[in-house]
Formats: sequence, structure tokens, C-alpha cells
Amino acid sequence: MIIAKSSRTFALIVYFLCICPCSRLLSQEVQTLRYAPAPIDNPLKGFVPYQGDGKARFPHSLEFNYLPFASLVKGEDQFDWSEMDSLLNDIASRGHQAIFRVYIEYPGKKSSIPSFLVEGGLKVTRWEYEDKQGSMIETPDYSDLRFRRLLTRFIEELGRRYDGDPRIGFITAGLLGLWGEWHTHPRSDLFAEKAVQREVMDAYEKAFKKTPVLLRYPASEQDSKMAGNADRALGYHDDSFAWATLRTGRQADSWFYMALLEQAGEKALLKWRASPIGGEIRPEAWGIVFDTEPKDSRVQDIERCVSETHVTWLMDSGLFGKKQSVDRIRRAEDIARKMGYEFYARSVSIQRTSEKKVQIELFLENRGVAPLYADWPAEWGLLRDGKPVAVFACSGKLKGLLPGEALAPWRDELELKGVPSGLYEWGLRVSNPLPNGRPIRFANETQDEETGWLKLGEWQNP
Repeated sequence: MIIAKSSRTFALIVYFLCICPCSRLLSQEVQTLRYAPAPIDNPLKGFVPYQGDGKARFPHSLEFNYLPFASLVKGEDQFDWSEMDSLLNDIASRGHQAIFRVYIEYPGKKSSIPSFLVEGGLKVTRWEYEDKQGSMIETPDYSDLRFRRLLTRFIEELGRRYDGDPRIGFITAGLLGLWGEWHTHPRSDLFAEKAVQREVMDAYEKAFKKTPVLLRYPASEQDSKMAGNADRALGYHDDSFAWATLRTGRQADSWFYMALLEQAGEKALLKWRASPIGGEIRPEAWGIVFDTEPKDSRVQDIERCVSETHVTWLMDSGLFGKKQSVDRIRRAEDIARKMGYEFYARSVSIQRTSEKKVQIELFLENRGVAPLYADWPAEWGLLRDGKPVAVFACSGKLKGLLPGEALAPWRDELELKGVPSGLYEWGLRVSNPLPNGRPIRFANETQDEETGWLKLGEWQNP
């Protein structure tokens, strides 16, 4: 009886394999995929140097620089974009996306107020900035109607030309105040009034629907100097990161980033869910911010800062400007992985639904602190020797996948008509729209870092 039962079982197995030759590979139930840390230089996140080739210092995908307003604006409706394109093309040549800011006032640099405005009667106040060089600042009269019109026209043309440009990752709003940081401290009396701030924010929201724009300060409607911005589709950048980020409870520190967020209300606190948060590590904290016990007690815990702000990118010239210790580099790598997104594909199910159709179901989670803000399309692929033989559109979206959200499966039914018989491997890829930019790579053991394909399992096509 035992022999007969075994024979019948063997016969059933042979029969099943004959009529379903693919079942050996991927007619199974859900397959678990193993986690592995994602690369540090995933696009649109991490630590950011100034424009230049800094790959040898620390892995990165973004580069930052300033642009002077006067170099881009030559007349009332005359714009010269050559310097902008030169910056963007140089950064893109290294496969990186740019972050830029246009400035008018910059301590230590020549004023960037267009000369035709001054010649036309724009009032300019010259004053000495309290820095080591005793820089002379030239602040325009921000209330001047002609000047205000030029600001909004500039933003309109900037958006018309560059919104959605794959060379750009993020834009910091700039234009107003010292360094374009929306203040003229300590001469706060010279800063742009709320009406001007609103005009600039209105112009950015209207001009940029794809490329994210970030503001320097969160502000409530009750703020005495800043126009409320919690309801805006604009992100924030904290340029005193890990120095003036976390709440201290002291009144003197009420301008710290998290304190301003609280004052601006719930919409500001939750802004990171739809609009990116960036910034710069405060220069006094460069290097030592990655020590487990920084020698300066004013340096705030960077891991806590990253967690509470949900920051996606941070400038840090110290990390890229000089050689750091091995321990600092390792900690910086750990922090960089936590910033922004980290997508882990937990499991996959691939099953044949008919002779030439397959259903793929993939479960993803975001282990970072923020979503991806770019809407980059994903695609399925049938791979042979690591190269795609057939590519299929994927209906799933990475944009907006929040950390800690319940897993929502990506599910597609794919038509395999015309695909030759043979053994393949299924893959998933999210390509960078910048032609030489690195693709988004998943936090999985089977992620191919060079090609961008996340390998999901073998498939026998009959």
C-alpha cells in the first residue's frame, strides 16, 4: 500500500509539472524578500556638498550652489539663463541633481541688485554687517512696486523654464534678505514686509507644480514679521540644523526650527508629509555633530533632529571639505540612510492568471523618515543575464509612501504575449529622469546597485 500510494503521488507530480511547467518557479504563495541597507547615494536625499566633484569624500546625489540675481536679470523683462544652465549642466554631468538659491544680498559679496533698478530710482540702504570682515550690505527697498513686479516676473519665468527639469532636485526660495534666508538681522527694519513675502510665495506656488520649493522659516499667521505659510505647498529648510533645531523651552530660543513649527500649528508640523524638509548643518557643528559626545554642548543630537524634522537633505561643507575620521564617516553614513526615504520590498507574489498573463503583487514599506516627493515611474522587467528582455508599465507609485503606513500592495496583471519561451528573472526598477542619474535602489539583498533592477525571482515562460 505504501509503494502504491507513493507511485500515485509521483504520477500526480509528473502530470502537474507537464501541464504547468512554470509552477516550479513562481506559482508559489507570497515570497519574502530579505532586507539590506539601501545605498547612501540614493537620489534626492542625503548630505549635500557645494557644487563640485566631491565623490571621493562622501557618497551623495545632490549638489548646492548660489546664483546672483543680477546675473540672471538684465532688464524689466529681460532674463539671461546662461549662468543657471551652466550650473545645472555641470552638476548633471556628474549624475547629480542640483539645489540652488538665488540671492540679492550676501555678506562679503558684491550686491546683486540689478543696476537698471538703481538707475531707475530704487532706494538702497548701505549698512555694515557685524561679521569679521565688516561687510557692507546693500539692501533694496523691498516695498518698491517696480522691484516687486520684477521679483514675481522673475519667478514666473524661472518656473516656465525650469519647473520639472530633471537636473533640479529642490529650490530654496531665496531672493529676500541676507543670503536669501528671509531675514536682515540685525537690521530687521529693512526686511520685506508681509505683503511682499506673500507675493513671492504666491508666485512660487503658481510657477512650480513639479519641482519642490522650500522656505527658510515656518511662520504662523500671528507672526509679527513673517507672513503665515503653513497652508502653502512649499517645504522648509532649517539652516541651523542640529544647533537651533530642537525645542529648548527657553524664550530666547523661540526662533529654533521645531519651536517655530509648533507656533505655526499642526499643518506646519505635518508639512513634511507632502512637502520636503531640507537645510544645512550649522557651521559650528561641522564634523563634531557626528561624534557620539560632541565637545560643544550646544550641538544637538543629530539623530533626534533627523527624526523630529523628517529631513530629506542637509548641506554639510565640513563633511566634504576636509578628511574626517573613520568613526565620523561611519556615523554620517548611518544618518544619511535614515534621512528621507528608504524603500524595502518585503514580499512578492507572481502567479500566472492565464496562458499569457501574469499577476504581480508586491508589498513595500518606507523605513526612512520622509516620503519621496518626486513622481518617478516604476517598471517591471523580465531579465535575462541581468538585462531586460521585456519591460512593462507599473501602476505603483513611490511618491507619498509615508514611513509607518500600512502596507498597500502594488498589483498589476501583465500580458506576456510575444515574450519568447525560456528562463527569466522578474525585476522592478525606478529610473532617474536625469539620463546619467542613479536610479532609486531598494533596501533589499537582491537589489542590483549598478543597473537599478530589484530582482524578484525566477520565471519560466512556456
